[in-house]
Amino acid sequence: MASTNELSQAAHDRLSAELADLTSRGRLEIAEKIEAARELGDLKENGDYHAAKDEQGKMEARIGQIAGILEDAVIVAGSDGPADQVRTGVTVSLRYEGDDEVEQYLFGSIEERSGDVDVVSPTSPLGEALAGAKVGQTVSFDAPNGAQLSVEIVAIDG
Repeated sequence: MASTNELSQAAHDRLSAELADLTSRGRLEIAEKIEAARELGDLKENGDYHAAKDEQGKMEARIGQIAGILEDAVIVAGSDGPADQVRTGVTVSLRYEGDDEVEQYLFGSIEERSGDVDVVSPTSPLGEALAGAKVGQTVSFDAPNGAQLSVEIVAIDG
């Protein structure tokens, strides 16, 4: 079963624009850099050529990444679902058991990230525990190090 990537309309639009830019302007600029570097001579010791080829590889990897995300993307609205329930696109405030500090996370894809708020993926152990939880609820999950942690959902901003 193929996994889907839940994205807000804004994130989908931003990724689509980035993909269009990279596959047009980006590829043209890289081709020009590679051509200019080739004109400098011996490719074995040509730092400009190798730098341009590295840049091209990174850009093509990003193009593949974005294309893969968009291929399986499902557009979700932040307002879909109950306002007091953890769902894609909301910011959730959590308090770890035994801690007084409240931490905020964006629940969704890393591509939704904006600002300084860390992202919790719905497929992570914490994300799976949070999905569908409501304000005031405490959920438990197994951390990657094997410890079981509990968090209280303090607030949800959608």
